[in-house]
Amino acid sequence: MEIALNKESKRKTPAAISFRDGERSFGEDAMTTGIRFPAGSYVYLLDLLGKKVDNPIVGLFSKRFPYYNIEADPERGTVLFRYDDETVYSVEELMAQLLSYARDIAAGHTNQKIKDCVLTVPPFFNQAERRAVLDSADLAGLKVLSLMSSNAAVALNYGMFRRKEINETVQNILFFDMGASSTTATVASYQTVKTKEKGYTETNPQVTILGVGYDRSLGGLEMQLRLRDFLAKKFTEVKKTSNSVYDSPRAMAKLLKEAGRLKKVLSANTDHLSQIEGVLDEEDFKLPVTREEFESLCTDVFERVTAPVDAALISAGMDISAIDQFIIVGGSTRIPRVQSLLQEVWGRELGKNINADEAAAMGAVYRAADLGQGFKVKKFHVKEAVIFPIEVDFERQIENDDGSSSVKTVKRSLFALNNNYPQKKVMTFNKHTADFNFFVNYGDLSHLPKNEKLAANANNISFIEVSGVTSAFQKHQQEGSESKGIKAHFNMDDFGVLTLGAMETVFEKSMLVEDDKPKEEESTLSKLGSTISKLFSGSEDEKSEDKDKENKTGEDVEKKSKGGKEETDQKKENGKKEEKNTEEAGKDAEKELKPKLVTVKEELNFTIKYLDIPSPSPEAFKASKKKIADINAAEKARHEKAAARNNLESYILEAQEKLWQEEYEKASTAEQRTTVREMCSQLDEWIYDEGFEEEASVYKEKLSTLRKLFEPIRERVLEHQDRPEAMQALQDMINGSSLFLQKAREAPLELQLFTDVEMTTMDALIIETQKWLEEKEELQENTPLYETPKLLLADIAEKMASLDREIKYLVNKGKIVKAKKDREAAEAKAKAEKEAKEAEKEKSKKKNTTTNGEKDSLKESGEQQPADKDTNAEENQIYDDKTVENETRESDGKNDAQSNAFQENSEENDSEGDKRKGQSENIDANDKDDKIEGTHTEL
Repeated sequence: MEIALNKESKRKTPAAISFRDGERSFGEDAMTTGIRFPAGSYVYLLDLLGKKVDNPIVGLFSKRFPYYNIEADPERGTVLFRYDDETVYSVEELMAQLLSYARDIAAGHTNQKIKDCVLTVPPFFNQAERRAVLDSADLAGLKVLSLMSSNAAVALNYGMFRRKEINETVQNILFFDMGASSTTATVASYQTVKTKEKGYTETNPQVTILGVGYDRSLGGLEMQLRLRDFLAKKFTEVKKTSNSVYDSPRAMAKLLKEAGRLKKVLSANTDHLSQIEGVLDEEDFKLPVTREEFESLCTDVFERVTAPVDAALISAGMDISAIDQFIIVGGSTRIPRVQSLLQEVWGRELGKNINADEAAAMGAVYRAADLGQGFKVKKFHVKEAVIFPIEVDFERQIENDDGSSSVKTVKRSLFALNNNYPQKKVMTFNKHTADFNFFVNYGDLSHLPKNEKLAANANNISFIEVSGVTSAFQKHQQEGSESKGIKAHFNMDDFGVLTLGAMETVFEKSMLVEDDKPKEEESTLSKLGSTISKLFSGSEDEKSEDKDKENKTGEDVEKKSKGGKEETDQKKENGKKEEKNTEEAGKDAEKELKPKLVTVKEELNFTIKYLDIPSPSPEAFKASKKKIADINAAEKARHEKAAARNNLESYILEAQEKLWQEEYEKASTAEQRTTVREMCSQLDEWIYDEGFEEEASVYKEKLSTLRKLFEPIRERVLEHQDRPEAMQALQDMINGSSLFLQKAREAPLELQLFTDVEMTTMDALIIETQKWLEEKEELQENTPLYETPKLLLADIAEKMASLDREIKYLVNKGKIVKAKKDREAAEAKAKAEKEAKEAEKEKSKKKNTTTNGEKDSLKESGEQQPADKDTNAEENQIYDDKTVENETRESDGKNDAQSNAFQENSEENDSEGDKRKGQSENIDANDKDDKIEGTHTEL
């Protein structure tokens, strides 16, 4: 898992996109374009996703960047950027292009196609904002595996490399994340939990979000804007120009860039000299700025730093003393004043042991590896928290005391504050018997400040209409069914988006089912069957309930009944049909119909209408996708045209330069050089005049025409340069082949490995190649350098391949034949040794027969003598036989190895075999001594 580098080889890429003269740029290029043309460069788009134009956050964005022309979408009321009279871009379209650029960076880094992704979003994103992110990913052609909150991603990144430190004891950690545009404080707990997956119980770590506090507008951007305004004020005071710097978007963009640089420098230094070239009317500006001045500018901003921490602790229902560690992340936490304020709250040293910029990205990539199909990582469960509680509102008819009816609005909580997700819930509507509708709204938001309620657009989320209820009730009431309510299946998935999976109505009705009733006289037999069954099944059947016993008894009776049926079939073959009919009639009489409750579910139709931010219509979505596809196609064509023009320019310059070199002059005629130079001059003038805006195909055609003239000259030069080395290589191969053939012929007759035909064929090939080389070399010497060469490198390579192929054939054959001969010789030697051992064994047996009388006399006299020499000899003979077998086995193994090994390795194999043979003989000798010593003891 690693961060992909962009084309500048940097790990961080600004989330910026710009358009200028039909060209689109991203990242640093877009930021550079944005200094000169601020209205065409779009940044901080995440703050505008899923919001209407009248949202306070959109108003704050317009105040910060007044040069943008923002309009309202006529259908949805969301933000549109007016680029020119004919072009507008929605926030989702711009975000989709940024996501596509991020995918291209990752694909270029890995050299693989990428389609799946895990995206991180701020934890305070509501339902509309999360749906807008998914729409952007859909426009980009990405499949989102999970929409992960950035605080949960940071918590996962912290825990995934500290698995050994996590146990059943809960650890509470507070993460403080201050980025560019927002600040979040999160209380997370770590502990191991047991989960059951695929029938197995596993213990894995889990991080659970307990509480979240945040500030949507508190971040490094606000401090950067304060510095920008400070620099603009100081520039106005020096009165270098009569024009106002505030009226120039370009000048303000330059000051904003310098403010960003100044903020980073003052985080590490107490003062710095700010320098800006050509702020306005080509006037430069210099100003020394101290850290104290910067902190005084942001006094009210710093006062808001600790508020998210307090909110997170209140949301989690705990005190700061219950926190085990305080970890800071985010680029803006590097500001010394921010750290000192947090230090005062915490009272101890702040934790800085995770990457402040990359923690969320690394947590997300671990999550992606877990959810992806091609990876396997250790399980780490993540439970996020609901920040905006959700409830369901619906109307119900009630009867008043006076007999009249009225409508009552009922509210039911669906997901309360800090409920963990992903999670599924089922809500039952018990009183509805006809088609109805209900609202999904945000619940009690009293824990949020007033401005946050407005920014979150915490109103109705969606309106659901349910149909098919009336017909379903009419159908089942006629059947005598009893309603058990209408069930709505809600799901808060990995994306943090609430979905309604299904609506169904549930009924229970009584049905008569057949029940096999055992006869009275068979009950004893059934009990006997149960007792026998228990003997075989053990304690599990002894613990079963009475209901299971009855079912088992019924099964035994059914088996007995089947056995009776088989008997009846046998009697049928004997012609006794009357007994069969009587038994079947008795069997039918045993069945009895009993009432049984059956649950019936019927799916209902429903439609969802979003009330917060309407979803894009299919036509609008298709138009947005076509707009992005057209931009991509135009950009691809522009890149191809630029590449083709550059290739043509480079080739022209290369051809003009090389034609003045000595080797190129020798390999070409004056007429050929003149033709090439004239064409290069014509193309050079054309490419910068009328041909500058031509299509890529025209450049490729011009390049092909020029290549036809210049490439033959280049090829001749290369042939002349590489020919001597190639000729020497061929001559060396001829000499080596001749030496190989000579050695093969001079070998003794018993060591001859090749046939006369093979050696004759090899000799003919060597002579033919040597003759061909001499003829071609003479012919080439008489050929001018500017003509087509008679001795080509390709021909030399072909001749070398023919010689190499023939030599390899003979070498391989020699190895095989030698190995075969060595194996046969080893087998003959082993056979001779075995025959000698057998003869020795026969001789020992005859000697043993002549000494039997002496042994009997020794026993009669009672004298104890050493072990019989013949016995020892016999045992020695037995062990000698084992030694022969070992030697034979080792010889066979050695020969097999030789058959597959090269000739030069045969001596090493023989030495290894000798070593193993010596070890085997030593072992046998030791065993033999032990046996002899045991024989002496017995005697």
